[in-house]
Amino acid sequence: MTEQGGVQGWLGADGVASFLGVPYAAPPFGPRRFHAPSPPEPWTGVRDATAHGPTAPHAPYAPPFDALIPEDGIPGGECLNLNIWTPVPEPGAGLPVMVWLHGGAFSNGSGSASGYDGHAFARDGVVYVSLNYRLGADGFLQLPGMPDNRGLLDQMAALRWIRANIASFGGDPDQVTVFGESAGAMSIGVLLATGAARGLFRRAILQSGACHHFLRPSSAALIAARLAGKLGIEPTPEALAAVPFDDLLPAQADLRAEVNARPDPALWGEAALNMMPFEPVATGLSLPGPDCGIDLLVGSNREEYRLFLVPTERLDAFPEARLRTMTAAYGVDPDKALPVYRAARPDASPGELLDAVATDWFYRVPAIRLAESVPGSHLYEFAWRSPQFGGRLGACHALDLPFVFDRLDDPSYAPLLGTDPPQALADAMHAAWVSFAKTGEPGWPAYDTHTRTTMVFGEDAAPEGDPRREERLLWEGVR
Repeated sequence: MTEQGGVQGWLGADGVASFLGVPYAAPPFGPRRFHAPSPPEPWTGVRDATAHGPTAPHAPYAPPFDALIPEDGIPGGECLNLNIWTPVPEPGAGLPVMVWLHGGAFSNGSGSASGYDGHAFARDGVVYVSLNYRLGADGFLQLPGMPDNRGLLDQMAALRWIRANIASFGGDPDQVTVFGESAGAMSIGVLLATGAARGLFRRAILQSGACHHFLRPSSAALIAARLAGKLGIEPTPEALAAVPFDDLLPAQADLRAEVNARPDPALWGEAALNMMPFEPVATGLSLPGPDCGIDLLVGSNREEYRLFLVPTERLDAFPEARLRTMTAAYGVDPDKALPVYRAARPDASPGELLDAVATDWFYRVPAIRLAESVPGSHLYEFAWRSPQFGGRLGACHALDLPFVFDRLDDPSYAPLLGTDPPQALADAMHAAWVSFAKTGEPGWPAYDTHTRTTMVFGEDAAPEGDPRREERLLWEGVR
């Protein structure tokens, strides 16, 4: 039973029950379009929960990412729904809860992708929940008279629904761990930095994203104006609501392509660096402090940016002049920074150096800053290198996901994983995530600024000390 009515799921392998497509908020369309989420309508009888519900409207990934990153699209208005996997589908079990926020640059993704199936977590004694939230313009475009960050408001509405109802599925509402990757992790970072979700979760795992990506209102206004101009309308909620999704979604995808092709801050503000036109809007964020009351596990992949350079064939074609321009745009002096990066990579091409610099700016340094700000946090790095693309894909963005979810056999991950990925690594990462959700301890000492203890997944042994200390120090003082 939920507060809205009864749901019936199905019982699968290992005694794991799943309840799919359960609404946590009302459909965000019609008179509710661009508003904060409303509570779901109650129903009579028992609602079927044996199939995934609709996903938030979004355009497909552009090639080549459409073949590399798992997602799906299910049409329908009731897209603010969630999915639950539980080993004990009844009240009273008091099991820890893990809530997954998917990535996708705030424009793509869904909680129902097969790669995010929660069977392995439930098998190991956790009640697992995945969810959909509004994307693109519906979720994150700044519009006059409408609340900002509607996608984040959706996430908080889902967390409130979980707090109110998860005990019926065997979960403990006071033992919730929210975890996410990329835009999902960045969402958690904003929630932590603003305190907006205080009391809705006890622990958080941020994979490849932290308190780093947001748009100031002035930049958000630039994005709204550019999208409206592309559609030939005024940047108002009324005008945007009149645009059919068949026209809106391609325009959003075109806008994102333009930001990536011409990352000019005069056109896009912070989105020119973040490469994402749709992001949370904030006047400024401060890192959470020791009193945030949240246990944190945070980390990144060693070669994140190769996902964006290797499949697009930009790695070998990237010019030195552009490397210098982008390094400066990230806030460090290329005359000081690039020799430091080259010292550890004497044979690296400009594209390979860009991977190192951009990985640090987007992912690694924000993770370190977050771990530094909350004593007792745990830090990790994922270092296993994919054999795909002749081994050049490396330990790229999103490659950690099949290991965390213990889904190495999921066909949707094969383009990133290749053949025979190491099951032992999946066992170790998945067990660490489960242990953290249960106890707040993933299995290695906490991070501090003296030892800087970091678990490295995917290497036989971590190197002594911190071989990239000088690179990290370059970023002191950079946002």
